[in-house]
Amino acid sequence: MAFGVSDDLLGTFVPIVVYWIYSGMYVMLGGLNNYRLHTKAEEDTKNLVSKGTVVKGVLLQQVFQIAVCLILFTLVNDGTGVVPPQPPLLVIAGQFLIGMVVIDTWQYFMHRYMHINKFLYRHIHSKHHSLVVPYSFGALYNHPLEGLLLDTVGGVLSFLLSGMTPRTSIFFFSFATVKTVDDHCGLWLPGNLFHLFFNNNSAYHDIHHQLYGNKYNFSQPFFVAGPRDAARSNGQGSRDFGGAPKTGLPIRTLYIYIYIYIYIYMIVCFTYYALKCI
Repeated sequence: MAFGVSDDLLGTFVPIVVYWIYSGMYVMLGGLNNYRLHTKAEEDTKNLVSKGTVVKGVLLQQVFQIAVCLILFTLVNDGTGVVPPQPPLLVIAGQFLIGMVVIDTWQYFMHRYMHINKFLYRHIHSKHHSLVVPYSFGALYNHPLEGLLLDTVGGVLSFLLSGMTPRTSIFFFSFATVKTVDDHCGLWLPGNLFHLFFNNNSAYHDIHHQLYGNKYNFSQPFFVAGPRDAARSNGQGSRDFGGAPKTGLPIRTLYIYIYIYIYIYMIVCFTYYALKCI
């Protein structure tokens, strides 16, 4: 007997699966020392929490994320069980763009305020900055309240204001998840498509995690905004060489990235259609 997995459930759980798959890929690439924004020794000595603690913290945030998503989809569901029709691709592209603008605007001002307000920074946001040298699976290592206010509420607003369907949200939030992980990966690999299309990237966000950059580069995860950002939005990392060395085989690396993005997209598509058709 066939059973169906709803778009609501897939929209809730697929981005979480993508988070661990994509961050795991960067863990495997962590030995590329020539392309690290910081040395492995700096990662081990500057960060104030263990990786085990980070994993537990991320899992806790994702539990809250699951709860809010299930509540959201329950509230917007009309109760008929009928899957909303997908709009034309041009409309979906517009919804993606609106969602990106909404989540960026929300996170920019909330993030910046958490730096301005000393109480919020000391008791909440400083937890994220305990990772002075960011790495991929630490992207969502936050205080639970920050995870709720910045990430989860921002996601809810982008979903509601863009008018996207639960099915579209599967792909939108998977894309946003991949971008967030990439911004924290700690690597500057040639051919990274996110570096080609976004000035807000791993080098840009790495500056924000340093003591000297703590009051700069508040934007996340897509665009660059704000006068403080403009002061340091040079797309360069923390090392004096201005990003990772331009050595190696960038064309081959570009192909690797294309394969990785296609692979992630295929995983999302296959998971969706497999669970819908079983």
